[in-house]
Amino acid sequence: MTEEKVEQQLGRSLTGVVVSDKMDKTVTVLVERRIKHPLYGKYVVKSRKVHVHDEAEEASEGDTVQITATRPIAKTVTWKLERVITKAQKV
Repeated sequence: MTEEKVEQQLGRSLTGVVVSDKMDKTVTVLVERRIKHPLYGKYVVKSRKVHVHDEAEEASEGDTVQITATRPIAKTVTWKLERVITKAQKV
């Protein structure tokens, strides 16, 4: 199968915030999602960190990015950077 076909099958896309860009061609992205508690009805924020392949090294810490599932690139890297939505404000 070609890489495009694999991506089309996986096709999963998420949005998150870059929390670390210290690795080469890899950034760590914090993905948060809100779920409703089944019994109490209160919304709870669940989060996880994923390693994302950033070939051009365009994302930096604090940026909001869109990521897509892809084939395993390394042991912990199974996502790739789709695009940078907003850049972080530098003070």
